[in-house]
Amino acid sequence: MDDYAARDGKSGSDEFRGRPRDPRREREARRLLERYHRDGDQRAREQVIERFLPLARSLAARYTRAREPFDDLLQVASVGLVKAVDRFDLEREHTFATYAVPTILGELRRHFRDTGWAIHLPRALQERTLEVDRAAQDLSKRLGRSPTAADIAGATNLTIEEVAEAMNARYVASETTSLDQPIGPDDGTVADLLGEEDERFDVIHHTATIAPILRALPEREREILRLRFAEDLTQAEIATRIGISQMQVSRLLRRSLARLSAVNEQPVRGLASGAG
Repeated sequence: MDDYAARDGKSGSDEFRGRPRDPRREREARRLLERYHRDGDQRAREQVIERFLPLARSLAARYTRAREPFDDLLQVASVGLVKAVDRFDLEREHTFATYAVPTILGELRRHFRDTGWAIHLPRALQERTLEVDRAAQDLSKRLGRSPTAADIAGATNLTIEEVAEAMNARYVASETTSLDQPIGPDDGTVADLLGEEDERFDVIHHTATIAPILRALPEREREILRLRFAEDLTQAEIATRIGISQMQVSRLLRRSLARLSAVNEQPVRGLASGAG
């Protein structure tokens, strides 16, 4: 286990949790950072990142959400860690961990502020919601129960109304699902599950295409088509209705459908069936 990870099996953010600092570890981190920033030693940079990854992991775990994969949060926290390594000022006397923690937390907060909401909320409300979430988690551990809005207000210097607004915003955001949310590795998004192809679009297309031809057909042929396809009569029933033979009905149907098929992209097939 890396020397930054807690030796008792807990997370590696010892300094963040208020545990005693390890001077040896701090000196080693500064030595590596000096080699990187002054000498351009990329291997030293990689070593600092590797040693403080447990810190990034610990901070990412604080922001785990049911709909936010931990691996994504760890990636965001790791980006914050890399920024902390690259931006650390050797002229300042503070330790690297003291600088890295707020940098990583800032990256995580920006992630939630910019991409972690299924609905758009004002930035100030987003940040307040995250603040209330953190306070609620800490108070739950200390009090051994779910904190009230008054408890959270006292811990955050917010009013009870502001806490209630933030809690409601969190509820609305958690109950809202984005249409772009993936539903599986290869299953597309939620939007793909909504709606279906409407076959009536083809009917509209065919109707618009064949309408001029229908108007050009003789009146008796139009009537035969109407009886066959609108009233769903058989050829024998049409023959009786019009007063001609079934053979004549069949011939007129074939001729009419042939004309319609000639102007349609796909031939009309099987539409003349229904003899009997």
